[in-house]
Amino acid sequence: MADELTTYAKELASKAKLASRALKGLTTLQKNAVLLRVEELLLTNEAAIIEKNQLDMKNGKEKGLSSAMMDRLLLDSKRIKGMAKSIEEIRNLPDPVGEVVRGTILPNGLELLTKRVPIGVVMTIFESRPNVIIDIASLSFKSGNACILRGGSEAFHSNLILSSLFHQAIEEIKLPGVTKDVVTFVENTERAAMVPFFQLENLIDVIVPRGGEALIRFVSENSKIPVIKHDKGVTNLYLSNHANPEIVLPILVNSKVQRPGVCNALENLFIHKDYPNLAGLLSNLESSGIQILGDTSIQKQLSTAKPASEDDFYTEFLDIRLSVRIVGSVTEAMENIRKYSSGHTECILSEDVSEIRKFQQELDSAAIFVNCSTRFHDGGEYGLGAEVGISTGKLHVRGPMGLIHLTTTTTYVTGGGQVRG
Repeated sequence: MADELTTYAKELASKAKLASRALKGLTTLQKNAVLLRVEELLLTNEAAIIEKNQLDMKNGKEKGLSSAMMDRLLLDSKRIKGMAKSIEEIRNLPDPVGEVVRGTILPNGLELLTKRVPIGVVMTIFESRPNVIIDIASLSFKSGNACILRGGSEAFHSNLILSSLFHQAIEEIKLPGVTKDVVTFVENTERAAMVPFFQLENLIDVIVPRGGEALIRFVSENSKIPVIKHDKGVTNLYLSNHANPEIVLPILVNSKVQRPGVCNALENLFIHKDYPNLAGLLSNLESSGIQILGDTSIQKQLSTAKPASEDDFYTEFLDIRLSVRIVGSVTEAMENIRKYSSGHTECILSEDVSEIRKFQQELDSAAIFVNCSTRFHDGGEYGLGAEVGISTGKLHVRGPMGLIHLTTTTTYVTGGGQVRG
């Protein structure tokens, strides 16, 4: 069985590697032509996509998937149109391939020209969200990369039809040398089938896992290939006693309730002890559908609040639960954030400039927000069109991984007979 899985992985990766070479010679117009056709196919095949997605939704319900997982799994008319819109935005972005990032002539006359080039073959492993197929395939294709996409079994039917539409677009546009292997969908969803891919460092250039903590750890521990981690989002917000009260409730509700099952949704709220009418705020949050968790000081303010354990503050709930704690200062809030944060998103609501500056300068996360919803930590909202994911690491890319982050550089050196002394 192990030999069969190794052969399977090597065959798919070899085809993707070979297919990636043809992408290097494509013009922006050629790449955009394929993306436009994918966009059209999404819209004209909406009913078929929803039908396949309903199979996954039915299976997910039978398996007892959480509400957050079911929300991530769902494809409806609005989300399909959103995928098409993302492709349109990617088409309209500047093509990063060939961009000159440095050009100089050395004292010895050598001409150096450093340009952006595709990474090569990008493998993404993701859970639940089928829209990832379209986002990553589109970003990879526009940036000249082949991609290997391995989704979870819970979204198999959705992933299969979406990848087939991308293949259909490639076959219809008929670009020279370009095959459907530039977007490779791994149909084997067994966890054991992933490991052989992780050993193919000569065929796959980078692996991007998107999902829960267990998936990230599994990939990191088993891969010989560089891994860009898109880890869990334990998102924190400090509510200062200097905050503008008119913006507080809308921001907190939007950060938590608009879509609880995503990584930029709020999980921990730290409130200054002198914030006015704390009881009223907690009551309003509860009325907005949020389940408050806290210690006795919180329960005194809101009798229906549930007890919060220490582990709760480390947890990415992905549902309506919100851990709340009262703190004495911005410094204490930051100490809590450093302790519990996953390095994803932090936010402060305050009108005190020195307090804001301290929060921005002394915390270390992929994004630090001031007086706005944490839900804006997203590649689409950043103007990137879409994202491969939100990186919580520090190497190569941090935060939303967009089109430009799927490139590396090559330096072209031209001389006239120089030799090194």
